[in-house]
Amino acid sequence: MADEPLVLGIETSCDETGVGIVRGTTLLADAVASSVDEHARFGGVVPEVASRAHLEAMVPTIERALKEAGVSARDLDGISVTAGPGLAGALLVGVSAAKAYAYALGKPLYGVNHLASHICVDQLEHGKLPEPTMALLVSGGHSSLLLSSDITSDVRPMGATIDDAAGEAFDKIARVLNLGFPGGPVIDRYAREGDPNSISFPRGLTGPRDPAYDFSFSGLKTAVARWIEAKRNAGEEVPVRDVAASFQEAVVDVLTRKAVRACKDEGVDHLMIGGGVAANSRLRALAQERCEAAGIRLRVPRPKLCTDNGAMVAALGAEMVARNRAASDWDLPADSSLPVTDPHVPGRSHEDGHEHEHGRAHTHDHDHVHEISKDNLYS
Repeated sequence: MADEPLVLGIETSCDETGVGIVRGTTLLADAVASSVDEHARFGGVVPEVASRAHLEAMVPTIERALKEAGVSARDLDGISVTAGPGLAGALLVGVSAAKAYAYALGKPLYGVNHLASHICVDQLEHGKLPEPTMALLVSGGHSSLLLSSDITSDVRPMGATIDDAAGEAFDKIARVLNLGFPGGPVIDRYAREGDPNSISFPRGLTGPRDPAYDFSFSGLKTAVARWIEAKRNAGEEVPVRDVAASFQEAVVDVLTRKAVRACKDEGVDHLMIGGGVAANSRLRALAQERCEAAGIRLRVPRPKLCTDNGAMVAALGAEMVARNRAASDWDLPADSSLPVTDPHVPGRSHEDGHEHEHGRAHTHDHDHVHEISKDNLYS
């Protein structure tokens, strides 16, 4: 095995089939097959549609990633997969595929956490994560502040959304404005031509007695929807660009304000922002402005690495191998509510803290894989 582990990662937590290959912290391939167009007519992700799309895309996407990376499946040192959180059926497709490939190849299997993977992907862009690192993760399903002192074993939740996630609010307001799905990119585009100060929308959970690091966007969503409804009922034209800009400003104001406050309170001088909403141009700009003012170094991956992808799963898997973390058992479950405090799911025989030898198989001996299966699949 080379000094830097070569790992393939599979991501199927929602509507995108992502397969990434990394060597250490170097990205070799990032193949994605999205089913977003299939969900657009429903105005949101349909779990059953997503699961079926993953089934169809899995093998071609893996083959495309291997070709892009210029490696053979036999060259891999491990296979990592998102074990949760996410849509149960979608996760099951990815976990099942990862088990099949790992078993056929005789490679260790690593079930990893989706949220921890969003943090770890920044290593592919900016090098090793400082320890500790404060992470603000914002997507369609999550809005979280996390403190990580070791991305493979110690991720502590500081705060989270108590209702709608930021990305979910973007989708809902885009639907009210008849802008289509997904809402994040289109609102960002319209907001660039609007006035963010034209309408005063509420900032949730920012009062002196409110939780310092938790988020709430349900009230904001309702306030924006009622403002639009009032305009329409009065027969007035809705200023779409100004609404988009003012709504977006309310979201990113709260996100960045609380993230910087958490960094100051914990004495952390690095802030990492990830998740699909991290691709938002105003969020990036305001975070940079506030971090510079507070003396905090901001790390944000390029937009393609912010959305769900296999590269982030491979990045965390490679870190697991490099740090000799225990691999998962063959009965690794797809856990739709896997807590972020579990960056990965080790095999039961390793739960007492004993790790496996670097690069070697775990609880179940991979050397007992039927050779005929491997010859048939990867001759």
